[in-house]
Amino acid sequence: MIKHHIKDAGLAPQGKKRIEWADNDMPVLKAIRERFEKEKPLAGKKMSACLHVTAETANLARTLKAGGADLVLVASNPLSTQDDVAASLVHDYGISVFAITGEDHKTYYDHIHAALEHDPVVTMDDGADLVSTLHSDYPEKLAQISGSMEETTTGIIRLRAMHNDGALKIPVYAVNDAQTKYLFDNRYGTGQSTVDGIIRATDFLIAGKKVVVAGYGWCGRGFAMRMKGMGANVIVTEVEPIKALEAAMDGYMVMPMEEAAKVGDLFVTITGDIHVLRKEHFELMKDGAIIANSGHFNVEINIDDLEELAAKKNEAVREFVDEYVMADGRRLHLLAQGRLINLAAAEGHPASVMDMSFATQALTTEYMLKQEPKVGVHDVPSEIEDWIAETKLKSMGIEIDELTEEQKTYLASWEMGT
Repeated sequence: MIKHHIKDAGLAPQGKKRIEWADNDMPVLKAIRERFEKEKPLAGKKMSACLHVTAETANLARTLKAGGADLVLVASNPLSTQDDVAASLVHDYGISVFAITGEDHKTYYDHIHAALEHDPVVTMDDGADLVSTLHSDYPEKLAQISGSMEETTTGIIRLRAMHNDGALKIPVYAVNDAQTKYLFDNRYGTGQSTVDGIIRATDFLIAGKKVVVAGYGWCGRGFAMRMKGMGANVIVTEVEPIKALEAAMDGYMVMPMEEAAKVGDLFVTITGDIHVLRKEHFELMKDGAIIANSGHFNVEINIDDLEELAAKKNEAVREFVDEYVMADGRRLHLLAQGRLINLAAAEGHPASVMDMSFATQALTTEYMLKQEPKVGVHDVPSEIEDWIAETKLKSMGIEIDELTEEQKTYLASWEMGT
């Protein structure tokens, strides 16, 4: 049996059904997997991936293995693993997995160490914990790394900071910055799955409520759009003037968090930054306010401040809901311990959008191994994105126009004016 650390092997049959169901809605990745099976572009390459262990991720893992990769998969968040999927990957597909829902901090990093002790030449990250641990704890392994892929905003922020500090020693492709990722996964995927997680956790009626969205990046845009569509009065808080202006012109109220804290019924952080909600905001929130995070790490809500302010904490008043009772009797409800609400309380992004994100991951891995990229953060080649978009459209039965020769000539010239 391959090396693994999972919750329960008996969950494998259920996990296989879930993986196959997701695969039905991932035609682009399936096409890549069929080609990889024939061509074996990753043959003999040891890979380690730190990703959310979901049914959609399982189909990426299957694709990498089909391409010949020797893969170890670990969780990128302690609450995002689907234990039945982890079991199926090990027992039905022969992929080494180290991931258990609810794993503690030590176990989480034990699993990351297991991934790095696999001696990978390629890594794949969601949040940059794998790459940062590689640099801090295994500097002797850096020279063997051909490159890495990073698929989330938080990870790209960390990696660019590492590069700017001169600390990054390997090439990384910014899969998160590919249009085939952020325009769909971040916007539509995060938007829908965040709503899903909140409703599952709370049974909260959205219509008529004041919903505060902290951050108007692509994830925040997607969530705000869905809240507005469900009848909420949406308030956006921002630190960047252009994004704030865009939110205002998209029809949302825009104000500082200090003002929003007084009126919000539901607060959701989606910024990638630390302590977006903190003591001065909790002191202003009204009784019954709900607080959730959809950013990658559980740092956006200052939980220590919440613990300090609370006169009493009632754990698990509902699954994924902890109630903090303030000294004045106000009750504030924190969802999923401040971790990713869409993966902790729901099932993450729909397979259809992850189809494009994971297709980008797979094809960028293949591309990277054919290159000799320099140390730094690189963009995904446009030809990969174009192929993925064309293939996705075809799978949806959608056709588009082509430029005529006259139009191509016009777009390539400068002589013709009015």
